[in-house]
Amino acid sequence: MLKIGDRTPRFVLISDDGERIRSEDLSGKVVLYFYPRDDTPGCTREAQGFTSAGSRLAALGARVLGVSRDGTASHCRFKAKYGLTFPLLSDPDLAVHRAFGAWGEKTMYGKKVEGVIRSTFILEDGRVVRAFGNVKVDGHVDAVLAALGEPTASGTAPKKAAPKKAAPKKAAPKKAARDKPKR
Repeated sequence: MLKIGDRTPRFVLISDDGERIRSEDLSGKVVLYFYPRDDTPGCTREAQGFTSAGSRLAALGARVLGVSRDGTASHCRFKAKYGLTFPLLSDPDLAVHRAFGAWGEKTMYGKKVEGVIRSTFILEDGRVVRAFGNVKVDGHVDAVLAALGEPTASGTAPKKAAPKKAAPKKAAPKKAARDKPKR
């Protein structure tokens, strides 16, 4: 999987509206997320989450693009059915999935299988500025917003947590003289 600082791989993908999306034409902040299939429960919740957060993402200067191996006709049905507001890109040969590390071996129901590794990348100026691998759908959009610097309820951008120090060990209590066994 790509890491922070890696260059964005070059690609050209077709969006649900037939537009050719080229990596070198992407400017500003781009949230590029890879998902397994249109109109499945987890993928639908994730897409709806990004749609619901659309104005918040736009306020942070970010544009969302979803990528799956589904074709453009499937993307059009998915987008219309759920009122999705961002482009869905088709990667039928998985070349872009592989370039980003969003395709590979994973465990499903206790078995090793090869498939889409749900992943999200925040791109800026041709570089990866944040990478999320093995994404869990619930809470993911909030994590992306935080990574983009959305202020919290207190009005400040979230800070990275400092590593926790181990708590000092307490000494065992000393036994009182009366607690000693008699001989």
